[in-house]
Amino acid sequence: MPEPIVKIEDLHLSLVGGAGPVNILCGINLCISRGETISIVGPSGAGKTTLLMALSGLERPSTGRVQVSGIDLGSANEDELAHFRRKHIGIVFQSFHLVPTMTALENVALPLEFSGQPDALAQAAKALAATGLADRVAHFPGELSGGEQQRVALARAFVARPSLILADEPTGNLDRETGQMVMQLLFNLQQEQGTTLVLITHDEKLAGRCQRSIRMADGILQSIDGKI
Repeated sequence: MPEPIVKIEDLHLSLVGGAGPVNILCGINLCISRGETISIVGPSGAGKTTLLMALSGLERPSTGRVQVSGIDLGSANEDELAHFRRKHIGIVFQSFHLVPTMTALENVALPLEFSGQPDALAQAAKALAATGLADRVAHFPGELSGGEQQRVALARAFVARPSLILADEPTGNLDRETGQMVMQLLFNLQQEQGTTLVLITHDEKLAGRCQRSIRMADGILQSIDGKI
């Protein structure tokens, strides 16, 4: 049996607030196969976004182990984590997080430039064309609609062909019709590249499009359709 791309073992993560430590993740165990699509649903405050941050190495475990693509994120230093993210992770946020002073082309090229790839702009142009934005390459985020901005964000997330895409409520700031279009594009890109997808959503219908859907509550994973 092949090694899973994501392997989480007894993950606990606590954050320190004004009233002291707060337990956000409480003993998470999860394996995700390469190329699998998995959705995580649950109420606000359940720990969903914190789990995604742990998968990206942006939050470190208090105890337990997070392994992605064979790399133990808890034991990696900051330089190793930055290299890991550039090579393996694409993130799509609810609020787009585009650089407002950069064009769509420059935003998409950014992760490639950080990796030192000489043809970053050419690859970025192809990625934007794949999202239907070939005629928007010179536009700044403020000149684009919400749906167009999220498509730029998708192009940026997929341009380096990461092994894992983390999507946190990617349609949360979009109207229903635009959101459906963006999600169809997300699944198309995932299928074309064979990328593993972890999707946070409040939309049960959208969650059902993934191969596996898991509910999260109070920092604990609960299976919906299939074994954790």
